[in-house]
Amino acid sequence: MDLTEALRTTGAVRDFERTPVPRDVVYDLLETARFAPSGGNRQCWRVVVVEDPATRRAVRDVYLIGWHEYLAQAHAGLVPFAPAGDRAAANEAIAGAGALAAASPPGPGGFAEHLDEVPVLLVVLADLRYVAATDLDAERYTLVGGASVYPFCWSILLAAHDVGLAGVLTTMATRGEAALREVLGLEAHLAIASVIALGYPTARATRLRRGPVERFTTIDRADGAPLSRGGVEDSR
Repeated sequence: MDLTEALRTTGAVRDFERTPVPRDVVYDLLETARFAPSGGNRQCWRVVVVEDPATRRAVRDVYLIGWHEYLAQAHAGLVPFAPAGDRAAANEAIAGAGALAAASPPGPGGFAEHLDEVPVLLVVLADLRYVAATDLDAERYTLVGGASVYPFCWSILLAAHDVGLAGVLTTMATRGEAALREVLGLEAHLAIASVIALGYPTARATRLRRGPVERFTTIDRADGAPLSRGGVEDSR
């Protein structure tokens, strides 16, 4: 597949065919993804391929807690879990997540409720002993450490696309990391970076919607003139 096409069409997919994905295929995805960059080339990632039904259900149950907290905040008009958001309002919404979930109309559920049934379930871990978090002591929310593991996650999704698979990177399970430590055998230095669901897609979006370059790119300063293909007029 052409690289530009892959980058423009690897959208999140949460609905899969029941067709199993052989272990060898999963191995090959990871064999390709392992060439992702990481800080100091320390390759801080670890991957747990979750196959045991009980373990899958445990991951699903933890995921659902975070998902309901997410929905509760969105229902309150908040950007869920935003580091620069209204924490008091977010905490109030989260406190009501259980009631919101209980009041939800009955039905078959969606991706979250059936996470344990996806063909491939990968828990991607970061070994915190090898993460170069240069903003470790920043007064704001720390962000940089993810640069050592999320390119690997994205490479898994790109590799999957190349062989006809699709999937989604999720982070809801990090909300219940403590509950999964014993289930997944996590040592203290291992942190859950994401849960990736993969399978053969029932459908794949061919035209993804994203903001234009002018919306997120400026010249010289964050409040500078937008970058455009034709350039910008020097106002100095």
